[in-house]
Amino acid sequence: MAIQRIVDAEEHLEDTSERAVEVSLRPITFAEYIGQERIKANLKLAIDAAKKRGDALDHVLLYGPPGLGKTTMAGVIAHEMGTNLRITAGPAIERAGDLASILTNLSDGDVLFIDEIHRLHRAIEEVLYAAMEDYKLDIVIGKGPAARSVRLDLPRFTVIGATTRTGSLAGPLRDRFGLIHRLEYYAESEIGQILRRTAKILESDITTDAVKLLEVRSRLTPRIANRLLRRVRDYADVHADGSIGGQSTMKALEMLEIDELGLDPADRNMLRLMIERYDDRPVGLNTIAALTGDEATTIEDYYEPYLIQLGMIERTPRGRVVTQRGRKHLDMIK
Repeated sequence: MAIQRIVDAEEHLEDTSERAVEVSLRPITFAEYIGQERIKANLKLAIDAAKKRGDALDHVLLYGPPGLGKTTMAGVIAHEMGTNLRITAGPAIERAGDLASILTNLSDGDVLFIDEIHRLHRAIEEVLYAAMEDYKLDIVIGKGPAARSVRLDLPRFTVIGATTRTGSLAGPLRDRFGLIHRLEYYAESEIGQILRRTAKILESDITTDAVKLLEVRSRLTPRIANRLLRRVRDYADVHADGSIGGQSTMKALEMLEIDELGLDPADRNMLRLMIERYDDRPVGLNTIAALTGDEATTIEDYYEPYLIQLGMIERTPRGRVVTQRGRKHLDMIK
């Protein structure tokens, strides 16, 4: 089992209280949702038009790296539409009957959010095609020669799919989404606004110095920013007066081993191993996975994107290479 990283953008909620805090931090309107201005403008237009016609919103596909607010955006869309939100995940829908049960319990205008939609089984995708396009559900009753197909009418609902891997989606499924948007990494100023909003909800005082320190270490990802803030708040509650200041924030980050660019020991270890074993030669993805003890998909999905964005590694046809910037950063923190 992989060690949980504080800067992992995946959702890791250890208990119900942690989950409750995470949910309480989520905005419920476009006005409260910080960042992603272009997407918000396009979605607001589509929502206003759908409400004016008295129709369901077009199906929406949200994609991008984890932790950027796809689930939150789905909740905002449902709230702005004034409808119910039903949440499920691709791996949770194991049989066509599971999907049929979910769809037949929806009402007109309801929003069905399917997280990790790229992990739906192909047989289930085929059932979803007709449901999304024609609002019909084809089910087979009985077995063998006595089996017969029955077509049921469904309410006019909206599917919101979320994925980190659009390339893994089947073409016919992707084509049934009328609105397709990529969530981008946030600007540091937007992360600062999110941190201040979160501190206010948590009823914690936070200084400008603390916000600046957390901005640059949050990997431009709201989920990581909120997680770091909660851990810094814990440190301030135990070792200070509860107020989140620059000094207590720096000490907490040092304890967590998060450096000034937001890299943790796992990131630095990967860069160091690539340099020590292969110097400036390209390294294959599976080789990196073997060096670090992680799965190749973990390297590709959770390590690489931020390191590439920082310019610390490059992808080449022959493999991954640590750049001069990556080497300099390791030298600086020795």
